[in-house]
Amino acid sequence: MSCPFSLALRGALSLHGRTPGPPAGLRFVCSAAAEEKKTTILESTEEYKFVERLIPSSRVPTPPKHAGPTPSGWTPPADSPPPLPYMIRRSRMHNIPVYTDLTHGSRRTTLVRKVEGDIWALEKDVKQYLMEVTGKELPTQVNEVTMTLKIKGHYDKELKEWLTSKGF
Repeated sequence: MSCPFSLALRGALSLHGRTPGPPAGLRFVCSAAAEEKKTTILESTEEYKFVERLIPSSRVPTPPKHAGPTPSGWTPPADSPPPLPYMIRRSRMHNIPVYTDLTHGSRRTTLVRKVEGDIWALEKDVKQYLMEVTGKELPTQVNEVTMTLKIKGHYDKELKEWLTSKGF
């Protein structure tokens, strides 16, 4: 169904040498379009359970309670955090966030991430612990913005065991 006003306007535009139809950026509004039947969308929540099974989980489930280390060697954190001025949160896979890095071909560093609280107290404790283990004072670097502690050398196993014994 066509609106008489839009037909008259189209005819007037064609007199000026333009192609028939509305000018660029304009559209014709007519009350006849409002009379047309609009389609309705029916939303079914019953079948959505089949879709939910296909969507991957965004979170890693919390591990079950363990008394000690698991067969894989993973150790759960203590029930309550230790009374220290700093806290080290577990990664999203529930591991202690201590990583090794090898840059420039031979520069070995260990990185402790996810530090909350007094990072300088953690640096002091890590230096003291590694002094007992290695017998020498190791250079460290504190980044307060990213809350990470970088230690020269690969000491990830020692630091993970030490942090686990502290209760992190």
